[in-house]
Amino acid sequence: MLTKKQLDLLEFIHKRMQRDGVPPSFDEMKEALDLRSKSGIHRLITALEERGFIRRLAHRARAIEIVKLPESLGGQPQSGFTPRVIDGDKPDQPRAGIAVDASGAVNLPIMGRIAAGVPIEAIADGAQNVSVPGGMVSGSANHYALEVKGDSMIDAGINNGDVVVIRETSTAENGDIVVAMVDGYETTLKTFRRKGNSIALEAANPAYETRVFPDDQVKVQGKLVGLIRTY
Repeated sequence: MLTKKQLDLLEFIHKRMQRDGVPPSFDEMKEALDLRSKSGIHRLITALEERGFIRRLAHRARAIEIVKLPESLGGQPQSGFTPRVIDGDKPDQPRAGIAVDASGAVNLPIMGRIAAGVPIEAIADGAQNVSVPGGMVSGSANHYALEVKGDSMIDAGINNGDVVVIRETSTAENGDIVVAMVDGYETTLKTFRRKGNSIALEAANPAYETRVFPDDQVKVQGKLVGLIRTY
């Protein structure tokens, strides 16, 4: 369930707590993972907490508690998805194994969860499928589905718990709602805006700020083409 950087950080925290009895500082984490800023550490910590591997304790400095460890670090086997980050630059071609039923519906793999809020690593090997109308899957491009977590796109009609249908692509036009990878290890669902050499990822909720990155830190992995909601 973890990306390489998330696993590296968890291992670093675990080893330091075993050695010193206290977790490392954010500066030490940043240096150990060779990141450019503390904001990357904050996002990794948030991702580890969301996945239940660590717990942050309020009102205490360096207050991080390890709740569980993955198998690779000596923890118990975990069920669920195994991460697979989509490269985002594959040629458009039919995805093998997609079934079309007699009504024309297409079965797509649900590849995991995507954050509509703070970015999280979200793409995983599809262990479930969802049936979508055939007209939602256009041309020969690869398509997949993701479950939405968060409320940052509610003003675009995308709610927490919705399933979004994504056409795999590495390009986007301004105004497209895309799956974007940030800093090489986190993914989020946002509106894409290119401004010169920068890319803005816009939320559709006034509670969330637009986040702007150098264009080499953002990689488009797919574009929203449909949405499924269960009431």
